[in-house]
Amino acid sequence: MSGKILIVDDEKLIVKGLKLSLEQDGMEVFCAYDGQEALSMIRSESFDVVLLDVMLPKLTGIEVCKAVREFSDVPIIMVTARGEDEDKIAGLETGADDYVTKPFNLGELKARIKAVYRRTRKDAKEAPAGKESRIRLDNEGKRLFIDQKEYDLTSKEYEILKILVNNPDTVYSREKLLKLVWGETYVGDARTVDVHVRRLREKIEENPSDPQIVRTKWGVGYYVKN
Repeated sequence: MSGKILIVDDEKLIVKGLKLSLEQDGMEVFCAYDGQEALSMIRSESFDVVLLDVMLPKLTGIEVCKAVREFSDVPIIMVTARGEDEDKIAGLETGADDYVTKPFNLGELKARIKAVYRRTRKDAKEAPAGKESRIRLDNEGKRLFIDQKEYDLTSKEYEILKILVNNPDTVYSREKLLKLVWGETYVGDARTVDVHVRRLREKIEENPSDPQIVRTKWGVGYYVKN
């Protein structure tokens, strides 16, 4: 597997081991050891995946993720301490695509990195417009237009909306969306979907508490009305 990955962690022995292992898989690996260095590298380089530890000197991983989402949609996998659910939720709410917990299984971590990488490398064409042509999706650039206005979405927010728009009136459960967007091997909580849908609504709905685009069928899941 080719591709460029940035590993951000202040534990240099962990970084060294990961770098060696990922390079053996064919990836080009870059390293940063604090939040400021990571942010600077992401601004100046184009990466396919960023593996970002939460606990970092100078800037935390959460702060880095939030700053990155102001200018880039690069896939970010957060690394949190085991049992730190607040860190996981904070990471997802600031735009992370996935998370793993320390101490992690190297095989699982590599599988998640590869899954994220494969999703971002899928060939995509322009998605069809909605029935009323209010919504237009540009799959290649992962850009959303509603009534000609462009909205900034993370890759996960975009993928969720694309599934719902392309399948109007079909209700998707959280579990189904989790498998379709995060992949069959993802073992995270289905609440991850709720976090992303909430953030999506905050961006595109006139009144997020009364959504008219991404609707809820209570007890079942989410849908877009035809």
